[in-house]
Amino acid sequence: MTPPLLLIEDTPSLQMVYESVLRGAGHAVVSAPTAAEGLERFRELHPAVVLLDLMLPDRPGQAVLQDILAAAPETRVIVITANGSINRAVEAMRAGAYEFLLKPFNEQRFLHAVETALAERSANGVHRPPAPRPGDGATAEFVGRSPQMQAVYARIASVARSMATVFITGESGTGKEICAQAVHAASSRANGPFVPLNCAAIPRDLLESEVFGHLKGAFTGALADKPGAAAVADGGTLFLDEICEMDAALQTKLLRFLQTSMIQPIGAAHPRKVNVRIVCATNRDPLDEVHRGRFREDLYYRLHVVPIHLPPLRDRGEDVIEIAQAALARFSAEEGRRFTGLAPEVATLFRRLPWPGNVRQLLNVLRHAVVLHDGPEVTLDMLPVALLQDRDRPVGAPTGTAAPDKRDPLAVGDLIGRTLAEIEQIVIEETIAREGGSLPRAARVLDVSPSTLYRKREAWGRKDDEVGSQGY
Repeated sequence: MTPPLLLIEDTPSLQMVYESVLRGAGHAVVSAPTAAEGLERFRELHPAVVLLDLMLPDRPGQAVLQDILAAAPETRVIVITANGSINRAVEAMRAGAYEFLLKPFNEQRFLHAVETALAERSANGVHRPPAPRPGDGATAEFVGRSPQMQAVYARIASVARSMATVFITGESGTGKEICAQAVHAASSRANGPFVPLNCAAIPRDLLESEVFGHLKGAFTGALADKPGAAAVADGGTLFLDEICEMDAALQTKLLRFLQTSMIQPIGAAHPRKVNVRIVCATNRDPLDEVHRGRFREDLYYRLHVVPIHLPPLRDRGEDVIEIAQAALARFSAEEGRRFTGLAPEVATLFRRLPWPGNVRQLLNVLRHAVVLHDGPEVTLDMLPVALLQDRDRPVGAPTGTAAPDKRDPLAVGDLIGRTLAEIEQIVIEETIAREGGSLPRAARVLDVSPSTLYRKREAWGRKDDEVGSQGY
């Protein structure tokens, strides 16, 4: 019998969520809330895979990682840490972690990491991609019958069975990964793996390893072979999200891979051939990135074969109501609520809001209402206060554009008396909020790299942890 997975996580709510996802996928799991209990369970169970939170109450997660790998170097340890904790993730990978997940991550990314680790471990280091799960990439994930979306559906149907590279563009939250999954699901590769990789969320010095893999001993801390996403996607589809965030040096290697279909993991003496279809996406204008010198022109023309543009939610007419109704029904069933629909004034508001975060923002609004209230209708008083503040913003206005007679909530007078560091944090967090939670978009507004924002958020998180530990 396969030993259970070991989950070391001290936050009860997250522990419950992770357990539910893992058990729903058919995995046995044992949990521990502290480093001491986690190591005790590890010695008892000898698990093949350990899911380890790096922020534990009694001991640093990095120390637990070292103890686990010292006792059983073959164990696949997937480390979990707060979104933006880039330094911790890099240190953990160099110390021998098999994979890292930055919170928040989606269920697909979570299960893919676990299943890949299990497949490798059970094969004694020989990688076998996990079988696709039913429903992955289903076109039915899209909701909406607007003319704009009908054109998208037609384009997906026409290109799916081709081997041509698909380049998806659209604002954050418009469903670019769903579109990529739909292309994969309708293709002849539907029985192969669909492997998503977010180029903006992975530290620059780890991205090459994530894409092409590495061999044991290739660098300090490489204690086992690790297949890259390109190898994992062999026979299927590799989805490169936020492709315009990719480092220039890696763009060159990606171009060579696209031209030859050969990959060479770090530390390998010889390349090998893989059979992968590439789908990529960005929320930027890729041609503008080429003109600005941030994206290679030859790579652009190699990738931009079949473009698919996803329209923003504000341009999709009645789709916003159809999406809201479908999401409301699903969330109500999940949360055991009795919602049946939207109040007329809520439907009117939804039609005229600019939705800077697009479908993702709409889903978050509805989840907020369902979790905190019960039916039968979603009313205005159930909506987040920030959303109601947008009701006077003209449709199509840029994010953060207030009505002419409204006072900007980030007025200069509100910042007088604060330290420069406090002002920086306020401005950054406000910009991220106004860009629908997208750090890459906020980074472009602030003219910094996304990794800068990740590092700053990590530093603020450490400061909060220190203050909390002192009882303030």
